[in-house]
Amino acid sequence: MSLYLYPKRYRYEEFTIQFVKLRRKQLGLTQYDLAERAGVGLHFVREMEQGKESLRMDKVNEVLALFGHELAPVQ
Repeated sequence: MSLYLYPKRYRYEEFTIQFVKLRRKQLGLTQYDLAERAGVGLHFVREMEQGKESLRMDKVNEVLALFGHELAPVQ
């Protein structure tokens, strides 16, 4: 019998929230600054950083694009 160890799996929401918060703070941006640069509303950025589970993927990708990333389906 073999034992396989897998890395801890994170829900994409958890990883994305932490990534966006960290990068925003590293760059010295406020939530308002991030919203302006990404072309999304401040309310959206707040909901995203608070972990709202039902967010539009296209808007999430607009925010992530500022940091050179995007969400996509895993094949």
